[in-house]
Amino acid sequence: MDQRKFLAFLDLKSYKRSAFLRDITSAWVVTFLGIPQGIAYAVIAGLPPAMGLYASTFPSIVGSLFRSSRHVVTGPTNAVSLLVGGGVLAMQGVDPVVLGVTLAFLVGLLQLSAGLFRLGAIVDYISSPVVLGYITGAALLIGIGQLPVVTATSSGHGSLFEKLWTWILGLQHASLTAILMALASACLLLVLRRANKNIPGALILTVLATGVSLFFDLRAHGMMTVMDLRPIPRGFPPLSLPDLALLTKLLPLAVACAVLSLVESSAVGRALAAQSGQRLEMSTEFAGQGLANIVAAVSSGYPTSGSPSRSALNLKSGAETRLSAALSGVFMLVVLVLLGPLANAMPLAALAGLILVVAIDLIDLRKIRTVMRSGFSDRAAFLATLFGTWVMPLDQAIYLGVGISLLLFLRKARFLVITPITVDEQRRFAENCEEHQPFCRSIRVLDIEGRLFFGVEGELQLALDEVLEDPQIRVLLLRLKRTQGLDITVANLLQATAERLRREGRTLVLAGLRQDALQLLRTVGILEDIGEENVFASQSQWFAAMDKALQHACELVAREGCEDCPLHTYLQNDSREPPQTTH
Repeated sequence: MDQRKFLAFLDLKSYKRSAFLRDITSAWVVTFLGIPQGIAYAVIAGLPPAMGLYASTFPSIVGSLFRSSRHVVTGPTNAVSLLVGGGVLAMQGVDPVVLGVTLAFLVGLLQLSAGLFRLGAIVDYISSPVVLGYITGAALLIGIGQLPVVTATSSGHGSLFEKLWTWILGLQHASLTAILMALASACLLLVLRRANKNIPGALILTVLATGVSLFFDLRAHGMMTVMDLRPIPRGFPPLSLPDLALLTKLLPLAVACAVLSLVESSAVGRALAAQSGQRLEMSTEFAGQGLANIVAAVSSGYPTSGSPSRSALNLKSGAETRLSAALSGVFMLVVLVLLGPLANAMPLAALAGLILVVAIDLIDLRKIRTVMRSGFSDRAAFLATLFGTWVMPLDQAIYLGVGISLLLFLRKARFLVITPITVDEQRRFAENCEEHQPFCRSIRVLDIEGRLFFGVEGELQLALDEVLEDPQIRVLLLRLKRTQGLDITVANLLQATAERLRREGRTLVLAGLRQDALQLLRTVGILEDIGEENVFASQSQWFAAMDKALQHACELVAREGCEDCPLHTYLQNDSREPPQTTH
């Protein structure tokens, strides 16, 4: 294995000075967006606001240097933060800071291991409807979770419906000032976005809300601010260490966080790569993300991912290399040293308005409509995961979604297409139907398409048994040209079928075998049992193996009057075009 692929930062050796100005400009823009997002996402996670900023410093630097993508920005995200928040609520007796740090460490180890063991393809088995269902459900949870902050009332615990009911009961004690602050903040963001999407609305809101809070001393008049959660100190992120005693308790949540983070990061990386033309190495992506989370664990952060919004902004702002994302982490350190405590005066109601807009952004109605118009499996996966986020702990909802994805994969993987074929008057291969009779009553040909692994054994056995019920069949010819992944289970089934037919005075013929399948049969001795003369390997010429197999079948049958059957006519026509499958 080439170890250099995990040292992605080596591409900076050819760094061009002309790219520096664009990289440093993009880094500042990303940092400005990262300040309000870091605070908001930490609040969603039930952690001190400073941890959201800490997770945007050293983890961003390390993530950008070691991951494959040149444009993905590592840091806190809304989806992962909500999952962490579920863990914080479930483990009330544990210090949230210690929990966040330990969780980041465990998530990092899992992701780094996945990268080093080249498990990059694992995210391909998580279907997009499942991810969409989780994100949509998380958006509603985020929005409802902020309603008590908007009204300055008590918040509930439990499922989505329990939280909503608790909020409704407390509305009689709502604060009009907090409601107006939250609505004004949300409206300001939406107006700025409508005016120009390039305006940094979140940063403008943070500055204005903080300025208003300081000028009118809103905290003294009962308005809760970031200070009331836990003050953001001035200085670098403090050193932290995970609590090893919590590793076992946090493992299920850590696995869910690791999977969600990798799915999110991979989706972001692939989307940006499609725009920039970069080629990604997913195992390197996993390892880089894992290293970033391990660094988060020792710098008072919490689990990170590839940020969709900051990464897209990074590319859109003109970033050319991975140095831009790394510099955004450096600039966040500068902000913490010089400006960190100023964020303590930001009203929580204004922050809630920002988070409500974030929640709205997560609900992609266009994608939801697309999924709901697609097949039953996609709709079921989306709806099951969506409702799962409302009635189950979020880590269990992730497992539900992953389980659904695997079931859908196995369902499709075990699906075989088994088609009886013959030759029509124009010498084209066609499905057997009323107008196209078989080649002859003694020969039956089945075209098989799909993966020949243990999951299809029962399906294939039933299909063969049904065909072999016809006592007139003397030769069963299986065309395997469009199959893949023959394993020992199906190979044993072919062997058993050949032995059965031999006992009955009949023959099994295989046509179009790929070289890997042929080698497997030869290695385990099944090829000898079937008979090498009855097996025809795939060839480059159109239907060459099929023609030879049909000729062999015709010779085995040696039926009187064969000259008048369609099979004989087909085989004797040397000038025919490459056959085409119809119907």
